[in-house]
Amino acid sequence: MGRSKQQFRNPLPTVDIIIELKDKGIVLIRRKNPPHGWAIPGGFVDYGESLEDAAVREAREETSLNVELIRQFHTYSDPKRDARFHTISTVYIASAKGEPMAADDAADIGVFKEDNLPEPIVFDHKEILRDYFKKRW
Repeated sequence: MGRSKQQFRNPLPTVDIIIELKDKGIVLIRRKNPPHGWAIPGGFVDYGESLEDAAVREAREETSLNVELIRQFHTYSDPKRDARFHTISTVYIASAKGEPMAADDAADIGVFKEDNLPEPIVFDHKEILRDYFKKRW
């Protein structure tokens, strides 16, 4: 009778994709929506979608590239990684050919190496990229 329903809140699953363009660098997008800045391409996993399918879809939506997933890199789960929501991101390393073009949530796009990364980099993506360049896998 007087019992209240418990409200469950769960973290949101996301994917991020470090896209390697052979001998050129990695693809980053400049976000169209807040938080503004540069980011690894990625986004939310749709209901009924695998992490791998979400990674391929998000890469294509934001960069116009068809990617081939190489490996799962790492999962980042700090509740403070995204100020908007508690997200858990599974990061993939992928390869692609061609010229990236900004689309969907991307206002701009670029190809960068470790020594010329743009600023600011949002979320925890600076930490992810630091781990990637140190080959922490």
